[in-house]
Amino acid sequence: MASQAGVFWLESDPASGLNLIHTLAESGEGSVPLLPDTLGVRSQVNGYGGGALCAAPDRLFAIESSSQQIYDIMPETGIVSAVTDDASACFGGLVWDRHRERLLAVREDADGQQLVAIRQGKLETLHQGEDFYSAPAVSDSGRQLAWISWHLPDMPWVSSVLWLARVDDDGMLVDARPVMPFQSPTRACVQQPVFVGETLYVLSDHLGWWQPWQMDENRSWRCLDDTQADQASAPWQLGECQHLPLPEGGWLRVRYLSGIGGLWWQPDRDALPQQLGTSYVDFRCLTRQGDRAYCIARSSDRLDAVLSVDMETGQIHVLAGGEKPFDEVVLSSPEPFRLPESEETAFVVSGFYYPPVRSQSGQTDNAPLVMIAHGGPTAMICPVLNPQVQFLCHQGFAVAEVNYRGSSGFGRDFRLCLAGQWGVLDVQDIECAARHLVSEGKASAQAAFMQGRSSGGYTALMALVSSAYFTAGVSQFGVSDPERLRAMTHRFESGYLDWLLGSFEEVPDRWRERSPLMQADRIQQPMAFFQGGQDAIVVPEQTHRMATAIRANGRESFVQVYPDEGHGFRKASNQADMLTQLAVFYRQCLQR
Repeated sequence: MASQAGVFWLESDPASGLNLIHTLAESGEGSVPLLPDTLGVRSQVNGYGGGALCAAPDRLFAIESSSQQIYDIMPETGIVSAVTDDASACFGGLVWDRHRERLLAVREDADGQQLVAIRQGKLETLHQGEDFYSAPAVSDSGRQLAWISWHLPDMPWVSSVLWLARVDDDGMLVDARPVMPFQSPTRACVQQPVFVGETLYVLSDHLGWWQPWQMDENRSWRCLDDTQADQASAPWQLGECQHLPLPEGGWLRVRYLSGIGGLWWQPDRDALPQQLGTSYVDFRCLTRQGDRAYCIARSSDRLDAVLSVDMETGQIHVLAGGEKPFDEVVLSSPEPFRLPESEETAFVVSGFYYPPVRSQSGQTDNAPLVMIAHGGPTAMICPVLNPQVQFLCHQGFAVAEVNYRGSSGFGRDFRLCLAGQWGVLDVQDIECAARHLVSEGKASAQAAFMQGRSSGGYTALMALVSSAYFTAGVSQFGVSDPERLRAMTHRFESGYLDWLLGSFEEVPDRWRERSPLMQADRIQQPMAFFQGGQDAIVVPEQTHRMATAIRANGRESFVQVYPDEGHGFRKASNQADMLTQLAVFYRQCLQR
């Protein structure tokens, strides 16, 4: 986040688990906290938040994690004051409207969401009636406003709509209407609208990939880059930006190829695109201030970095972060792999393999293999530095992460083919990947483990339900009872399970067949569960019921609950304990 007030970002504090605001040190390099560690910043809109920090010319606005209210922060003095006092609601997707010196935000309460403006403590509803809102964007004149909306049961990566409205002298919207890419309605996902002057740019996948489009005065669409590659990730959170149109027809964009994000820059419309920062594998939160752009960059062997990009030369400078994570410790480097093409599917499944870290011959064909299913399941794996992966590699395990069918970053068709097939295609692809790596001499044929977080935990459980290939499984706050989750889940994902498994009312038998809890008697291998005691998405009761059902079948199940964690472990002490317990569990399974 950048403005005349400076450059700001969020860093997770390992002791408290809070997201704290950081800024540049006085030297212009390195990170220092802006405030004492009492103000955690996090939005809970849609359960996954996003857009919790916003920069105005002389101040910041942030959403405090516990109250979910917006606070005004003066960087020069450190003075913090409340902007909202709305205990019934939470906020996200903050955007500063400089023309009217007001905040734009998504407000969420028990009745739904609204697009709102907040000025001098007064809240005004700009638009309502849609189920979900995101990404408000203001034109340079302040006379146009664009945003994204979508309706249940869709998720924002299945179908969403771009809206455009005029803004009157009082700041209210006039002639608000959806803008479709073609005359006839086309189901597509549109995201990240942004203006340069009065020209609107957006990313849309209506031709099969998230590609950049420009809208002219007649609201006709023109594709700016027809490369068959996603140039955005799935919009789980608000406030994301992975493309920056620039004056004179230039741009800065992220492009995903084979699970790796590249940063591409074209200084003007006549120049040839250049790839920048090739040592990094993913880029997020692009923003611009003057002639410089800023972003968060991730790599395979270093900590996340805050980068500055000179828009005239393309030169990159590391402002903060980017350190080596461990002194004198050898890291396992990711090796990309692809599964052989199959007549059964038109898609090529790929992933990243991490060999065990050894001091001797480097042989891998006797190494036990840990397969990791990413969460979402509409998410993706990039080969970024993952301490959990590195820990397992240093324990002598080979590790592989798979972008199975249904992952984002590989086009719309690949992403949507998991509809009705959750617990089948993801399981098939990961088991095929394990067998492929073993056949290539990358791991032992005698011991393969399966683990995953959240929906990846569900995939791990279903792998052990449907196959005897895996030696044991690990579920980290994973789904074990989809029917119960459907009844309890938050509004954002209330239609997601019916998309993943098929309508519960139409195919109830499929739900039972794809329920790990209902199929617990088919699990013959040991299972370990790691659970947050405050998890409101996968509640502890669900995990305990699953573990009990496995024990009732005479099989082993281990449960570790962290009372102070939610859906995902934030405190370093809990993460370290989980890794220790994980290694013990795997070693015990190998000794049987």
